[in-house]
Amino acid sequence: MTRWWWVRHGPTHEKAFVGWRDVPADLSDTAALARLNAFLPEAALVISSDLSRAITTADALSPGRTRLPHDPGLREFNFGAWDGLRFDAVAARDPDLSRRFWEEPGDIAAPEGESWNAVAVRVAPVVDRLNGTATDIIAVAHIGVIMTQIALAAGTDPYQAMSHKIDNLSVTRLEHGADGWKVTQINHTP
Repeated sequence: MTRWWWVRHGPTHEKAFVGWRDVPADLSDTAALARLNAFLPEAALVISSDLSRAITTADALSPGRTRLPHDPGLREFNFGAWDGLRFDAVAARDPDLSRRFWEEPGDIAAPEGESWNAVAVRVAPVVDRLNGTATDIIAVAHIGVIMTQIALAAGTDPYQAMSHKIDNLSVTRLEHGADGWKVTQINHTP
């Protein structure tokens, strides 16, 4: 069995869409990082997205753990033309499309961006490659990536998975074994 400890990166304090735009994480809450580090398994492998907010968060969790190279397959949604825009600006620019993006996730994508299904397809090979390589894997990623994995493990559709809150520095634990996937914890903040 492989236990996946999905950690959402540290906060960015952005008030706009942040997908592939590389903005730093604020890791100044050392007490929260210490609690998170104490909660996570010591013998775990650590992997992250290749965006700096995930890399620096994973690096803060790696001392004493085996750090794998960061992987672009774990990047956040590519929000395309919406990246860097506030939600109200996106709604004004693309009213019907932006509503459908949230209400009908699946094949709907931002202009020049990715759909839910495209992200799930991009993340799957990373997870498949690592399943069974270790008992515990800490994957530092983004809200969208974590939600695709909740949908996979719970056997739900994207809309249902998007109903979950995923806070910065929270842990979502999923298990993969001979009987398939199991959700054990969502949005736990130690």
